[in-house]
Amino acid sequence: MDKIVFLIDGFNVYHSVLRLKRDTGYCTKWLDLASLCNSYLHLFGKNVKLQSIYYFSALPDYLTPTHPDKIERHKTYLTCLQSSGIQIELSRFKEKDTFCPKCHSLFIKHEEKETDVAIGVNLLELFFTNVCEIAVIVSGDTDLLPAVRKCQSLFPHKKIVFAFPYARKNKELSTLVPGSFSINQKQYLKHQFPNPVILSNGQKIYKPSSW
Repeated sequence: MDKIVFLIDGFNVYHSVLRLKRDTGYCTKWLDLASLCNSYLHLFGKNVKLQSIYYFSALPDYLTPTHPDKIERHKTYLTCLQSSGIQIELSRFKEKDTFCPKCHSLFIKHEEKETDVAIGVNLLELFFTNVCEIAVIVSGDTDLLPAVRKCQSLFPHKKIVFAFPYARKNKELSTLVPGSFSINQKQYLKHQFPNPVILSNGQKIYKPSSW
């Protein structure tokens, strides 16, 4: 029995969802990622077992003074993901001085940091500790290339596959990892959380009205 783990790049998926909204008008932010991942197990044969799903993201706490509702929606969604058995790994946002060529002045920009490194380190740890034989990375971010190359070198008998979020397919990653596949818009629409999500303690979590 081959054990399989999914590593989800939360921001890559989020920007994919925004792209789908622009392309089709459908909002799929209420995405049930556990259900989505389970729907692809058949691609790896009958002799596989889902070991775990990790979701990597960061809370934009810098928005709290101006847009506290955005933080609350994000936390609500994370609660639903956890209730479905997904393990949450949170990184952080960091301030960065950025120069504007139009107004010739500096302004503070916030950038999400550490997520790609966290995914890469987690991937190495999973293979080193023999937690799984197959790792599926749900992302189209080329920053993950070094970690994937190193894992391919150190663990040639393990399998890595990219599941590209909608409109995030990357040719370089596809070439490095044959057998990678794309997630289409129908899958996003099909795998949505119920409304409400009912937690194990009976609490009901409702989808944000703007979603």
